[in-house]
Amino acid sequence: MISRHALQEFQLHHQGQLIRPGEESYDSTRAVWNGMIDRRPALITRCTNVLDVVAAVNLAREHDLPLAVRGGGHNVAGYGTCDGGLVIDLGLMKDIQVDPIARTALAQGGVTWGELDAATQLYGLATPGGVVSDTGIAGLTLGGGLGWLRAKYGLSCDNLISAELVTAQGHIITASESEHPDLLWGLRGGGGNFGVVTSFEYRLHQVGPDVMFVFVLHNGSRDHMRRALQFYREYSANAPDEVSSIAVCGRVPPDPAFPTELHEHPYILFGGLYSGAADEGKRVMQPLIDFDTPLLDFSGIRPYVEAQKAWDVDYPRGKRYYWKSLNLKALDDASIDCIVHHSHAQPSAHSTIDLWHIGGAVTRVSAKDSAFNGRQAAFLVNPEANWEHLADDEANISWARKFIMDMRRFSDGSSYLNFPGFYEEGDEMVRQSFGSQYERLVALKDKYDPANLFRINQNIKPTVT
Repeated sequence: MISRHALQEFQLHHQGQLIRPGEESYDSTRAVWNGMIDRRPALITRCTNVLDVVAAVNLAREHDLPLAVRGGGHNVAGYGTCDGGLVIDLGLMKDIQVDPIARTALAQGGVTWGELDAATQLYGLATPGGVVSDTGIAGLTLGGGLGWLRAKYGLSCDNLISAELVTAQGHIITASESEHPDLLWGLRGGGGNFGVVTSFEYRLHQVGPDVMFVFVLHNGSRDHMRRALQFYREYSANAPDEVSSIAVCGRVPPDPAFPTELHEHPYILFGGLYSGAADEGKRVMQPLIDFDTPLLDFSGIRPYVEAQKAWDVDYPRGKRYYWKSLNLKALDDASIDCIVHHSHAQPSAHSTIDLWHIGGAVTRVSAKDSAFNGRQAAFLVNPEANWEHLADDEANISWARKFIMDMRRFSDGSSYLNFPGFYEEGDEMVRQSFGSQYERLVALKDKYDPANLFRINQNIKPTVT
């Protein structure tokens, strides 16, 4: 319990909002995107600047409070909140500065990808981000960052030039190639283990304003889905870096946006974005559309900012989400058969099995430049259990877990830590997923957070805690 005097002293050094249980805005502020997560922090600090963050970190450290850090609040595992501790909410820190000459953007930790895209596209520029626009830049970047530009320009973390960070001791430091380069390496995929990142500087690239975007649903009956995945395997192997794509297996949800006769019909969706000239992209990605007679086809040339929002409607705030992942060594016929079987067994029509092709620029970044591990994969497979009602929790979570267990024989055991389920595998998941990077990350944790203040995350435990 924190004394009234301690809170009064804290507020002398904190210009943001301090929200406590019982206050009118408490329930709305503590809520995060995943409706499965229902936690009750003792304090929520809505910071407005880096000094607010310093004061909040010091408060948590000095009073031994569990500490959660929230950027966009989109973390599937719910790491943007906690029970009985302190939440540092960066959602009010939204400043964005774009330098179109240097092709860089500086964005504070509360910015979402939709906000960053809107600012950079004013100059026809973009950095690789996520595929849902209200995802926060912070969590996605620190965990890697898969998106529609990955094959051409790499992951979000590969484009991180520098970062401002508040350490566990309340110090403000910059991580860059010239200052604390070891820390910059760790922030490129090592998660929120080393401090609170209050601003991110990104490298920008010429993208858009119009791009060719593929979003086409084909028949997903068992034989069709099997043939489609075999086709996608071959297409991906030969596609140029300008193509970043995904294959999605699911059932058409009973939503008014889709024709009634297609409701509950199995589908395979091909999604992709071409980061070069839109007309050339139409030619290069036309095979994804022409593979079969589409059930539905939303493909076409559109503004990049619209393509970045294409999947927003499928991930509303408050739905129940449980996502797992595995890095696949290859997509052979046996693994395809496993995917088809489990796709047809999913209990919710909102759920999908996603296959992210890993290639191009992602594979050309070395271990010495980034903590992210997973570049060795041919594909990332990601079962997304998405549903609406508490009574269906067990069935949907079990479906995703059974699928992952069945797919392990096709993987080296590593996963994408932004899609972790609830980290039920604990240290084993983190060790396997960082692979040969793990020991270097432990050394970095020993240096910057030896007491493990920042532990509500994909946690890398220091040597002594």
